Amino acid sequence: QVHLVESGGGLVQAGGSLRLSCAVSGRTFNSYAMGWFRQVPGKEREFVAAILWSIGSTYYGDSVRGRFTISRDNAKNTVYLQMNSLKPEDTAVYYCASKEAWYGSPQRGFSSWGQGTQVTVSS
Repeated sequence: QVHLVESGGGLVQAGGSLRLSCAVSGRTFNSYAMGWFRQVPGKEREFVAAILWSIGSTYYGDSVRGRFTISRDNAKNTVYLQMNSLKPEDTAVYYCASKEAWYGSPQRGFSSWGQGTQVTVSS
């Protein structure tokens, strides 16, 4: 099991930027890929981005592609989500997640989750 702690959320105006961080600890050698998801109350959780620890391949949800960038620092066991050109519809709780294998798609198979960090984008 890995332990995930997100940070970096907050309030920002539309058009602004934020960078989220996810610190990974515990059985980090079990982690194959990391992902970011977001959720608004009353709506389903939405896939935002994913990255493979080994080769750094990245994947993005349609709504954030071109605006958000996921990256990782293997030495620090930390994953980042750089969010630019933020829109009010990006407002959500953002969760970091880890999975132990590919499971057929970028957004499937995540089994460890952080507690979430709130991102609020004002218009």
